[in-house]
Amino acid sequence: MAICIQSADTQDRDGAVEAILLARTKYQTLQRLWADSGYSGRCEAVIKDATGCELDIVRRSDDVPRDVWITEGQEPPTAPGFKVVRWRWIIERTFGWIGRYRRMSKDYEQNPLSALAWIRFALVAMLVHRLGIA
Repeated sequence: MAICIQSADTQDRDGAVEAILLARTKYQTLQRLWADSGYSGRCEAVIKDATGCELDIVRRSDDVPRDVWITEGQEPPTAPGFKVVRWRWIIERTFGWIGRYRRMSKDYEQNPLSALAWIRFALVAMLVHRLGIA
């Protein structure tokens, strides 16, 4: 397995095609993927052409301005139309659960296989806890 070291100006989407092609070698029936809006546009078209997979872009539903400074006593802006986005929430919730495990609270791992092993360990621990075995 090759290890890719990213520079500061690369994005997750830069490795999307390679990651999807690797996943398709293991799961040949892979046809549809969920992605956030960072993958829309040209990246979405490149992924479709290179892998044959359709991307369903899951967009945020809030319209709160991101870079707003709040003075003392001022109410923070709220999104009047905020709705939980079904599939996006599942992913974010899972990342939150994994982050509760001390080893997973920071990115300590140098080797991607080691990181994957710790993620699997955390998920197994969650399942064991829910089943009431331990």
